Amino acid sequence: MKISYECGPCFLRQAREAMDLSTDDENLKMETMEEIFKYLGGVFKEGTNSNKTGSMMHKIIKQKTGCIDPYYKEKIEGNEIALKYLPDVKEILKRDSSLENYVKIAIIGNILDFGAFTLDDDIESVIKSSLEKELTIKDIEEFEDSLKKHDKVLYMVDNTGEIVFDKLLLEKIKEYGLDITIAVKSEPILNDACMAEALDAGLDEFGEIVEIGCGTVGYVDSEISDEFRQIFKSHEFVISKGMGNYEGLTEIDLSDKDIYFLLCAKCNTISRDIGVNLHDMLLFKK
Repeated sequence: MKISYECGPCFLRQAREAMDLSTDDENLKMETMEEIFKYLGGVFKEGTNSNKTGSMMHKIIKQKTGCIDPYYKEKIEGNEIALKYLPDVKEILKRDSSLENYVKIAIIGNILDFGAFTLDDDIESVIKSSLEKELTIKDIEEFEDSLKKHDKVLYMVDNTGEIVFDKLLLEKIKEYGLDITIAVKSEPILNDACMAEALDAGLDEFGEIVEIGCGTVGYVDSEISDEFRQIFKSHEFVISKGMGNYEGLTEIDLSDKDIYFLLCAKCNTISRDIGVNLHDMLLFKK
């Protein structure tokens, strides 16, 4: 996906947050922001890929500050919020164990995204209200057909916290007899899940966990490892969680894939690109 004018202030808001989490050195923050302005001034133009730009910006912050995981505490908070609401969502699934409801719960988990919300947003109330919402786009019949047709699936996770809810959908997918490969980031970026968080959440109960070979905002084709490229190519059926993966995967040829995007549209640029409203929850085949 390409950047819009609204991506500019969003990049700067993310940069400020990441720097505040990385260092208390005001001079270093100024130096880092100067570097970010220099970088964005060179690449921020029509036709530029959105999530690759964000990924490179966060790389500058990590290199300048020496803090490789600025959102470490926020990732813990994300898990705590998810675990707090886990009994509620399990109760919902007891009342309605349909595939659609499992998908909905996994998408609600996508709301736990500190890259899209500011740190002082009332995320808990957003989750609570979202539990009452319906999916705006729900290609659920096609999704179930793919679950029945294929013998393996690549499940590309997004955020720490969100993966607590992903476990429920992974458990449901296992009922269809598929072999599941779960893709995580190789290095910290925002509050995205890496191997350690995935293992802590117990995702290895449902399939092999693999790393994509980089720490980027979602999938950036130029940055992934050769090993993960082969894994991606070998899977016709792919489930993609979150906005970052949507931004990156829609930049490449997906004509040979049964690929489904599960996300909450948390910014205007994404909403316009898909053709939905802000905060809509979506399951759609690309």
